[in-house]
Amino acid sequence: MKLETLNKLYINELRDLYNAENQLLKALPKMAKAASSAKLRKAFQTHLEQTEGHVERLEQVFKELGEKVKGKTCHGMKGLIEEGSEILEEDGDESVLDAGIIVAAQKVEHYEMASYGSVRTFAELLGQKKAAKLLQATLDEESETNELLNKLAETIVNPKALTGTGAGW
Repeated sequence: MKLETLNKLYINELRDLYNAENQLLKALPKMAKAASSAKLRKAFQTHLEQTEGHVERLEQVFKELGEKVKGKTCHGMKGLIEEGSEILEEDGDESVLDAGIIVAAQKVEHYEMASYGSVRTFAELLGQKKAAKLLQATLDEESETNELLNKLAETIVNPKALTGTGAGW
């Protein structure tokens, strides 16, 4: 695709996001399974359900644009997931590993927030009001997930990792 217009860039970025979200649909169950904290596991399970909704919203946006629903490989997400999967293969204190999982998840959330913020702005500029609202809804959920991860890290996971009291919690 030759990126000669903002509309073409917008569609290109939507395809990238569509692939990113589909990659996450495969990664989130692994993150949930690896989490030893019940609250962290629940957060990943909830975000998996949200991610299914994110995919559906992107499909709605494509339909609104009259574009074929398809993704293009999101190398950024692929790299973040590969990096995050390294922590899942490590041995160590459960709470320390949970802290590492949160780091990986927050990298993903920040990537998504940057991406959704950009495509939402493109949609607004292109007069795609319905798409902008759909993309803003996803951006809001990504921000809420990031805040939840912050809270879990600050109040539960990181203090336990600091003291090494994560075993069996």
